[in-house]
Parts: sequence; structure tokens; C-alpha cells
Amino acid sequence: MNQLSNFTKGFIRENPVFVLLLGMCPTLGVTTTAINGLGMGLATTFVLAMSNIVVSLIKDLIPDKVRIPSYIVVIASFVTIVELTMQAYLPGLFEALGLFIPLIVVNCIVLGRAEAFASKNSLLSSAIDGLGMGLGFAFALTLLGASRELLGNGSLFDMKFLKGDGILVFILSPGAFLALGYLIALINRLKKTT
Repeated sequence: MNQLSNFTKGFIRENPVFVLLLGMCPTLGVTTTAINGLGMGLATTFVLAMSNIVVSLIKDLIPDKVRIPSYIVVIASFVTIVELTMQAYLPGLFEALGLFIPLIVVNCIVLGRAEAFASKNSLLSSAIDGLGMGLGFAFALTLLGASRELLGNGSLFDMKFLKGDGILVFILSPGAFLALGYLIALINRLKKTT
């Protein structure tokens, strides 16, 4: 039951975007479409889960003085894997996400989970925590991207549903703040009723 709780806390109770308000740069920057949000979320999930696994394995080998730089090197290694793989196999998504892919290295969600959780827990717990928090982040980015795309373009996952152009502000930067604010309010409302 405890492992399941570690996995599910990233979706609602401790969602990195809607509750903890972490990772706002990629959240607001890449979520113009649902595909961009999903792509960024899954890339971050991979880095988060894999870096949590490695940090939990090497935590006893790293001296305290170089702990954070060591974690950053581990995270940067997995970000490089994601970046090169995406560039080779998903060039359109790679182009759309641009600079935000290398910025996963300094994403406070990834480094925070490595420091606060993986460095103090077992391999299995760290892997489950990384996967749960990462998928919660992916869920939040996809939901935000889907709402912005639907309201701004009248489409969802690049499939047009509504005639006309939609509300342009939701595709622009202010729309990211508006949509995020409404989604946070909705999540808070749902949390109070459960």
C-alpha cells in the first residue's frame, strides 16, 4: 500500500505543477499544445525515474561535499540521452520543445526528488516515486496543453474540433497563466471534496 501511495501522490495530492507549483518554466513555456505537454512530461518522467534509480544506488558512495554536483551529473546524463533520442526519432517535437529539453537538468522537480527522496530511500521506492511524480508532471502538462490548444485553436492533439480560430490569448503567454490558474482552482476544489 505504501508503494502505491508513493506512486499516486504525484497525480493530485502532491502534483508538482498544480499543488507544489514546481517546474513553472516548462509548464508555461511548452504547453501550447497537448502533444508538446505530453512530450515534455514524458521526457521529464524518464529523467526523473532513471535519475532517482541511479541516485538511490550510489547514495552511499558520494561524499556530502559533492552530493548535489554528483546528482546534477547523473541527471544531465539522462537528459542527454533524452535529447539525442528525441532529436533522432522525433525531430518535430524536439524542435517544438527546443531549449526546454536541456533545461530539464536544472528542473527543481528532478533535483528535488533526487535530494529529498532518492538519496534517503531504497531502489524500488525511489523508482516508484520518480515514476509517480514524473507521470503526475506529464499529466499536468498534457492537461494544460490540451486546454490551451482546445480553447486557442479549437483542436486537440492537432485534430480540429471547432470551426474558426478560437481564443487567441490561450495560445499566447498570458493564456498559459490563465489556464494554469483555472486548473489549479479546479484541482483545489476537487481536493476539498475528496
